[in-house]
Amino acid sequence: METTVFLNGLPMHLVGDMPKVGTEAPYFVLVDKDLKDFNLEEYRGKRVVLNVFPSIDTPVCAASVRRFNQDVAKLDNTVVICVSEDLPFAAANFCAANDIENVRTGSAFRSDFGKTYGMEIADGPMRGLLARGVVVIDENGKVIGTNLCEQITTEPDYAFVEGLLKK
Repeated sequence: METTVFLNGLPMHLVGDMPKVGTEAPYFVLVDKDLKDFNLEEYRGKRVVLNVFPSIDTPVCAASVRRFNQDVAKLDNTVVICVSEDLPFAAANFCAANDIENVRTGSAFRSDFGKTYGMEIADGPMRGLLARGVVVIDENGKVIGTNLCEQITTEPDYAFVEGLLKK
C-alpha cells in the first residue's frame, strides 16, 4: 500500500509501510552527535518514542524536539529519539543552542531507517528526507502506537503519544 503525505497540498509518496501495532519494532542503526552508531537494542527494557521528522532546521521540527524534550522525555523509563536525515552536527548544535538535554538525536544519513520504518519520502521536493510521525515502542520492543502526520507542516499528536505512555 502506498502512503501519501502532503507539503502545502503537494502529494509526496513514502517508501514502505510503518510498523504495525503489536509487532516487533524493526531493528535500526542511527548515528549520534559523536558519529557513533547506536541501535534499538540498547534501549531494551525502556519505552522508546521515535520522533521522526524531515529536518531539525525547520520551525515545526524544532518545535517537536522542544516539546518532547519538555514533556514526554521526563516520563519514567522512557527515552525519546529524534530521528532525521540531518547530519549529527546539525542536531547537536540545535540541542546545545536550545538547552535540549532530555532527548537523544539520531541521524539516519547512513542507514535504511526511512525505508524500514516506511517514512522515507520517495518523490517531490523533499525526496530522500523523512516524513513526520512518531512510533512508540514498549519495554519489550513491541510497537504500541504509530502516528503519521498527513500534512508534513503539522506537529505530531503529542496527546496520542502521552496517552499511550500513561496507560
